[in-house]
Amino acid sequence: MSIFARPHYTSEVTLFIEELKAKKPTLEAEQREGRAIWWDKKLDRSEQADYQDARVPQQPYVYGTSGHPNSEQA
Repeated sequence: MSIFARPHYTSEVTLFIEELKAKKPTLEAEQREGRAIWWDKKLDRSEQADYQDARVPQQPYVYGTSGHPNSEQA
């Protein structure tokens, strides 16, 4: 047995999550639905390639004033 093992110990967080799941059994399904809204999407590779091709490279110093209409150029 490892010296770090703590038999018969359950953290407060684990107890809270288990209690929450017991009170609301649909919680995990709702989480999966929510994740599917924002994250689980199929990518269209051609649109992604178009997006990368249209990307404008960022200047090394973002807050520089060159090219700004109010900048003084010599």
